Amino acid sequence: MSEELTPENPETEEAEPVKQRKNGLYPGVSDELAASMKSGWADTELHGLEPIAQAAHTADRRAALSARFPGERLVIPAGRLKTRSNDTEYAFRASSEYAYLTGDQTQDGVLVLEPKDDGHEATVYLLPRSDRENGEFWLDGQGELWVGRRHSLTEAEKLLGIPAKDVRELPAALTEATGPVRNVRGHDAGIEAALTDKVTAERDEELRVFVSEARLVKDAFEIAELQKACDITARGFEDVVKVLDKAEATSERYIEGTFFLRARIEGNDIGYGSICAAGPHATTLHWVRNDGAVRSGELLLLDAGVETNDLYTADVTRTLPINGTFTPLQRKIYDAVYEAQEAGIAAVKPGAGFRDFHDAAQRVLTEKLIEWGLLGDRTVDEVLELGLQRRWTLHGTGHMLGMDVHDCAAARTESYVNGTLEPGVCLTVEPGLYFQADDLTVPEEYRGIGVRIEDDILVTEDGNRNLSDKLPRQADEVEAWMARLKG
Repeated sequence: MSEELTPENPETEEAEPVKQRKNGLYPGVSDELAASMKSGWADTELHGLEPIAQAAHTADRRAALSARFPGERLVIPAGRLKTRSNDTEYAFRASSEYAYLTGDQTQDGVLVLEPKDDGHEATVYLLPRSDRENGEFWLDGQGELWVGRRHSLTEAEKLLGIPAKDVRELPAALTEATGPVRNVRGHDAGIEAALTDKVTAERDEELRVFVSEARLVKDAFEIAELQKACDITARGFEDVVKVLDKAEATSERYIEGTFFLRARIEGNDIGYGSICAAGPHATTLHWVRNDGAVRSGELLLLDAGVETNDLYTADVTRTLPINGTFTPLQRKIYDAVYEAQEAGIAAVKPGAGFRDFHDAAQRVLTEKLIEWGLLGDRTVDEVLELGLQRRWTLHGTGHMLGMDVHDCAAARTESYVNGTLEPGVCLTVEPGLYFQADDLTVPEEYRGIGVRIEDDILVTEDGNRNLSDKLPRQADEVEAWMARLKG
């Protein structure tokens, strides 16, 4: 990474002279160099642009938001860069609320819905092209010669189908604004400071909750993106199986890196930290250190998902025998989880309660645990009432899925876990059994075995569709699939 010049961001045309890095190699900019950098550049404005694929859908989403909060100014920020260390930043990822309502992924962007007549007028506030006259484009740390070209406001308007203005003007405008305002908090401290005396936490939370609940039912664009995410994810799992011998020679990180390569080639990123848990690490639900050994004869629990370029993520888990063949005990535990998942998936349908698939899967797992003598002489109903099966099942059987891996998290309980499924809802079904390496209540041969099977299920008009069904689930099919991929 070059380190010659990293000035502070100029806020206006009359910005103060840029500030150099303390130990930069150049003491300043000569008048002659400044003059040279102002001229001799071709016009790169893009013409003939068409709206992005989801522009019509984002317009519908904004219309629903407008109808819910008539007469109120609504502010939805994309967020700002976050420092990783010193003067390096994490890769930017726009807030899901902002991306859902605009289709844009630009840092510092802000969507504002201004009350007008019986609705709202939407404006997206963005950073314009870097200024060449004042040197911003080559001196500013976020200038285009440092981090790449960004769209002009005119280009953004054509792509997004929303009028665009300079975001640097927005804080002052919000400070002077009157009337009721709501803001999605947690993404942009500057916007929150400008609105500090105009908003309340309760009203802002109502806005966040509404946008979260609006995402419970996916539209056609979102369903297509989720299918794409699952298809790419399936190819990522295939990539992993093909290199398990190399992972055995190195560590779980070979698996992590292999899947990440697929995510970056065909998508935007991974949707969450990949869980590449081999051997006893499979009993740790969110094992993301991925620094352990990969051993033949043990199981690999791979929980990973690709995020598409439009920010929709898959969330899939397969538990695979590293050498390609389950041992009898591994297969017994795997088959129990598979049977539980089958029961859970069957319970996903319109009109069913969200909790129904969890209850169905937990009942099957409880029956197996009793059958194996791990719960004494209690009945299934007694165990479920006391939650005793949770020592080995640990987690809920699924969650909503979409732009966030745990989507719609701000939704009200009555709309989510106590809600009713309807067509367009997408969720995971992911039962598991986990026998910790130090669990003295189970036979020794069980200890250190963890199994989870997870698929992404779309509720349809007549039942459900498994979006991730390109990956086998039944034990014999898993073994045959692995043998074919390994050649």
